[in-house]
Amino acid sequence: MKIITLISFLNPFLKNKILKQFPKIILSILTARGRITMLGLSRWSNNISYQTINRFFHSTIDWDKINWALIKKYLINEGVWLLVGDEVVVSKSGKKTYGLGYYFSSLQNQVIKSIAFLNLSLVSVETGRAYSILTKQIIKSNSDGCSKKKSSSTKKSKKIEKKSKRRGRPKGSKNKNKADVELSAYLIFVQSAILRVLSLINNKLKIVYFVFDGEFGHNNAVEMVKQTGLEFISKFRKDSALFFPYIGKYLGRGAPKKYGEQLDYNDISDKYYLKKRTQDGDIETKIYQMNMFHKNFANMLNIVIIKKRNLKTDKEARVVLFSTDLDLSYDKIVKYYSLRFQIEFVFRDAKQYYGLEDFMNTKKIAVYNWANFSTFMVNFVAILKKEKFKNSEMSSLDVKAHYHGIYYVNSVLKLLPKKLNNILIKILYEKISTVGAIYKHEEAV
Repeated sequence: MKIITLISFLNPFLKNKILKQFPKIILSILTARGRITMLGLSRWSNNISYQTINRFFHSTIDWDKINWALIKKYLINEGVWLLVGDEVVVSKSGKKTYGLGYYFSSLQNQVIKSIAFLNLSLVSVETGRAYSILTKQIIKSNSDGCSKKKSSSTKKSKKIEKKSKRRGRPKGSKNKNKADVELSAYLIFVQSAILRVLSLINNKLKIVYFVFDGEFGHNNAVEMVKQTGLEFISKFRKDSALFFPYIGKYLGRGAPKKYGEQLDYNDISDKYYLKKRTQDGDIETKIYQMNMFHKNFANMLNIVIIKKRNLKTDKEARVVLFSTDLDLSYDKIVKYYSLRFQIEFVFRDAKQYYGLEDFMNTKKIAVYNWANFSTFMVNFVAILKKEKFKNSEMSSLDVKAHYHGIYYVNSVLKLLPKKLNNILIKILYEKISTVGAIYKHEEAV
């Protein structure tokens, strides 16, 4: 099955010129070795020039529509789907790359000179695979509406306010509704991305849960997600102050009490809240679930606490997950949150094989197109493994080894003065196209 056949249905989303270039550029990136840049792609392509590739990456392309069209046609299945989000940081040097700033890299565990992207992916609970649908660049600029960094002026004004404020509650102040939040520019940026994905899907998939990491473990993020109509799953700090609902009698005056006793993580009742206990060697794992309040949140939350204890050393570690869906079972909360990690494999393949870490473009539209093209290729290779090779166990390296081998066979055959018989040609393709691959595949050419 040829590449052009797999993407032929994308006519409504691409201009004719781009549609003609698209399969050739896809073939180039699958064939290429070394750094994946525009120059690298032109070197590994026999029939497409550097200028053509340059024009492609400076074209206007609706990548979110293309990704959804691919997922809908080839990758969609029955069952529960999650919308997950995360940020990916790409290290960059120089001074001219659009959106260049200093972002925290979890890989290097420090702030580095880089550009950053927000990625939203669809994760199938049944298969446990993530498919990228939307990638947007994060800009540290208030004018672009997605800044996460507070300006120095606002920090100074807050210091002045703290000095002038007296202790205690101001006279005449009233209780605030925690559900009425003022979203930051960054949360508005994330919310617009979620709404964009939901409008694309248009109920073709039933998305109920949005999953993000502990960065969104605060009330404003919860209310932002609820405004999109989704339930939210995320993580708290391991020492978060949680309170049981008050169960005492109402005394007849004032507002009814809302908060009961504060949770003691070292003394959780196994009788009432323990849902599962397992032991693997010296490691004992206990999972608790309860509906509780956090004083900074508007509503009650579904809390799941995972405690792991070393029976020899008596050392303990714990994770605190939460969901806005009060009826969701503990095992689903744990499973759904763990599936969020699948988005990291999208980032890994996009960086390692498809140029997300290598590209040298500096203009806004080219940076946007490279980031989206890299994540699109992760989806496209998943389709190749399913439709062409009939082997889901193949890795991206296996697929690239196949096309790299085909490139060398074609180059050698062109140099031969006499055409070989078809049987020998087929043997050449089968042998050379699997050099460097771990998993074999049914279709060689």
